Amino acid sequence: MIQGQQFSFERGERVIFEQCSFMLHAGQRIGIVGRNGAGKSTLFELLKGNLQPSAGDLDVPADWRITHMAQEVTPSARSALEFVIDGHIELRALEADLAKAEADNDAMALATAHDRMADLGGYEAEARAGQILYGLGFGKDDFAKAHQEFSGGWRIRLSLAQALMRPTDLLLLDEPTNHLDLEATVWLEGYLQQFEGTLLVIAHDRAFLDTVSTHILHLQRAAMTSYKGNYSSFEAQRLAKLEQQQALARKQAAKMEHMMDFVRRFRAKASKAKQAQSRLKALERMEQVAVMQADSPYRLSFPNPEALSTPLIGLSDLALGYGNSRVLDDIKASIMPGDRIGILGENGAGKSTLLKAVVGDLKPQSGDIVRGKHSQVGYFAQHQLETLSRHDTPLETYCRRFAVTEQQGRDALGHWGFDGTMVNRPVDSLSGGEKARLVLAIIAREQPAILVLDEPTNHLDLDMREALSMSLQSYEGALLLVSHDRSLLERCVDEYWIVRDGRVERYQDTVGDYAQWVRSERGGKGAGRSKRKGNSAKTSSSANPPSASGPATGSEPSAAQRRKEAAAARRALKPLRDEQKKLETRISTLERQIGEVEGKLADPESYAALPPAELDELMAQSGKLRKKLDDTEQAWFSLTEQIDSKSAG
Repeated sequence: MIQGQQFSFERGERVIFEQCSFMLHAGQRIGIVGRNGAGKSTLFELLKGNLQPSAGDLDVPADWRITHMAQEVTPSARSALEFVIDGHIELRALEADLAKAEADNDAMALATAHDRMADLGGYEAEARAGQILYGLGFGKDDFAKAHQEFSGGWRIRLSLAQALMRPTDLLLLDEPTNHLDLEATVWLEGYLQQFEGTLLVIAHDRAFLDTVSTHILHLQRAAMTSYKGNYSSFEAQRLAKLEQQQALARKQAAKMEHMMDFVRRFRAKASKAKQAQSRLKALERMEQVAVMQADSPYRLSFPNPEALSTPLIGLSDLALGYGNSRVLDDIKASIMPGDRIGILGENGAGKSTLLKAVVGDLKPQSGDIVRGKHSQVGYFAQHQLETLSRHDTPLETYCRRFAVTEQQGRDALGHWGFDGTMVNRPVDSLSGGEKARLVLAIIAREQPAILVLDEPTNHLDLDMREALSMSLQSYEGALLLVSHDRSLLERCVDEYWIVRDGRVERYQDTVGDYAQWVRSERGGKGAGRSKRKGNSAKTSSSANPPSASGPATGSEPSAAQRRKEAAAARRALKPLRDEQKKLETRISTLERQIGEVEGKLADPESYAALPPAELDELMAQSGKLRKKLDDTEQAWFSLTEQIDSKSAG
């Protein structure tokens, strides 16, 4: 087992750990969570022996083999396959012994080496490395490609593959899902569930931690607390503790009101469809999320656009590609205000190609993209982090871009976690997560009509992911989201498009169903598969994700006809929408009145100061107001269903 006994560690005057004690048993899979700077990576360095406690003891069994995922590796001329096999250090050493025995013509040494080779699984090493590469999204043509020819994100995947290749007793993984797509993340979950050693993983992906972890080690304020169960279990246990802290009550109430308002407004959209039911299950967890977020350092929001076109963007008979190469064909879709679309599909299927066309960075090879007058796009992608001016500070970047005062810039960036000192650091010194927050803050200030977010959670901690999820729920523009973070998809997305075999189709099931299909396709042990080509309509059902159905919106009329029909639809719906706004105003008024009455009833002094008759009147008034609220909300629900039905028709 791994045991810490009253150990401490400091960096200069800063205390990272103070008299911490914990015990981790062999075979456990432990998720390490805590805010940035809490000491997660420092704990890994202590376990590897690169750092020593300043007091107390931190013991790892001396005979344990320890493997970690390298974050930075010098580019190598080794092929991808050989680079991964290099992770099996014992095997490479044995290969050297075998070569020497052959050179020396030493029969006894040769026999011994061959026996050890069989014991180590050396004869299956190439097949195992290939399975790992397939699982992480590499195609067979990539196996012979030199490590140095891959981009930074793919080199990180190769480092992960190399770590998985080595037999080990203790596996340390630091943010392994960064730079992975959803399909590779799901494969990695299956792989780690079958891992027989002890796993410690630092991750900010809730769904990943839920699937992989058997225990959670929470780092906070120089202390460590161990929890049995996965991340959701940890949240529930920690929630019970937080609810006892009265100092958080006021912040908690404000957060919960925000979340429950969202639940009330969108619950009416629920139907018997699997996606809608999945959406409601995610909403039911929001009260817990609100409490957990009560002491979050982030207070971010995406202000709603001042005007919205209907539709925002129309895609008609669209073909996309590069040069003479076609990637996607026959795309027919419309993006409307309020659409919340998750984009699914394997790496290389064309998700980024589709997003680039929507953003305007890629011209279609054929077909039309019709943009409304009010359809400004806010685009987040990882490459944008590198376009920030390296020597400018976040404050300079923000103030110059929007011509605001220094104080206004500080206030705005403060909501995104930039404190008084961080705003004046050069951008070049910021972490990946800090740069991502800066880009998101800039996008939010521009008030786009469409948010296009391509893997926005890479490098973001759990608090920031929760805050991002909450802010997106209040955003009234359209959202297109590519993410390997299933929790973010479940909370923020109402429909899915799947990009596969050169087509864009609607996906009728949930992201959980999709993850299960990926898991069965790739195999929990890493069995790979080659990429299929051809029209998806001709592919057998076993090769397709469940419930993928046709182009995103089927056959569509011309752009002019769509605009004419949209205008007629708006005119027909205007009386209903006006009535809907009146009901929303009435609901807000009733909620305020209920708050005032029940605030008096909740005050102990009321029972001493007010006569019994007046207290009875207050309680009766509370009941009447709640009845009116229920009736008004029911009217709003019915009206909203009418509007949704007419809009869909």
